[in-house]
Amino acid sequence: MTALADSYRYCGAVTAEHGRTYHLATRLLPERRRAAVHALYGFARTVDDLVDVDPGRTAGECAAELDRIDAVLRRGFTDRKAGVSACSPQMRQVLPAFLDTVADFAIPQNYFYAFLNSMRMDVPGTPEHRAEYRTLAELRTYMYGSAVVIGLQMLPVLGTTGPGAEPHAAALGEAFQLTNFLRDVGEDLDRGRVYLPAEELAAFGVDTALLVHSRRRGATDQRIVRALAHLIAVTRSVYRDAEPGIAMLDRRVQPGIRTAFVLYSRILDEIERGGYRVLDRRATVPRRNRWATALPQFARLAVPTRGRVW
Repeated sequence: MTALADSYRYCGAVTAEHGRTYHLATRLLPERRRAAVHALYGFARTVDDLVDVDPGRTAGECAAELDRIDAVLRRGFTDRKAGVSACSPQMRQVLPAFLDTVADFAIPQNYFYAFLNSMRMDVPGTPEHRAEYRTLAELRTYMYGSAVVIGLQMLPVLGTTGPGAEPHAAALGEAFQLTNFLRDVGEDLDRGRVYLPAEELAAFGVDTALLVHSRRRGATDQRIVRALAHLIAVTRSVYRDAEPGIAMLDRRVQPGIRTAFVLYSRILDEIERGGYRVLDRRATVPRRNRWATALPQFARLAVPTRGRVW
């Protein structure tokens, strides 16, 4: 087994562990594209984990790690081994597959610098740091690097049938990110972050203090319920903007992306079904529902399961 194959295998394991819905949808992709998507996810997830300040890692250490990754990318896009040893063990495992994917599919490198910039916005003490966002427009500045470029970097991997797919891919990345924000309100509060725009919350009488109070009580105030219902409606409108782009993708990848689209949007349904209790629990799509959505697509494509892993 080569180091490159090991790296792709590692990225696949990261995707399976942390993105169950996402990983299931990728199983509908042709094998090479599936491995590339795992590599991109593995990179983004590893960076995201590294910038979370915890008792074992200070904000300064997180910022320094981001700077190291930035420097490695600027050299690694031309020399894949340059500076890799300076990164964390997790990033060293991800980088071979990630750099191979970026080169193989000619993904614009600026997407990844934008991503790192948004990650700096999560780290206290950096000039870019933001713990809260006043408006949806401000939040979209963050989401460009944390989500929109994720959708855009997928296009070269997935393939399109013609021009015009970019706005829809950008919207899909944003829709997935907004869904995460709504699902993870409680967890984000524990990290000192609020990704729901203050202006949108204030319209329903909600502020950070009320969110924190309700988190501690394990109860959801009706003002929070109304604010969440509004933001779910906003998110569904972004899904509607994204949906036409699925038909613009290579026919072979459409079932996989359609499955991800449907399953991720159903997280919103689960939030509603659970009484909007995002402060004390994490809404997930039940396993049986995930498979009920994916299996018809497997049957249609008769996806092969044998062959190389990269």
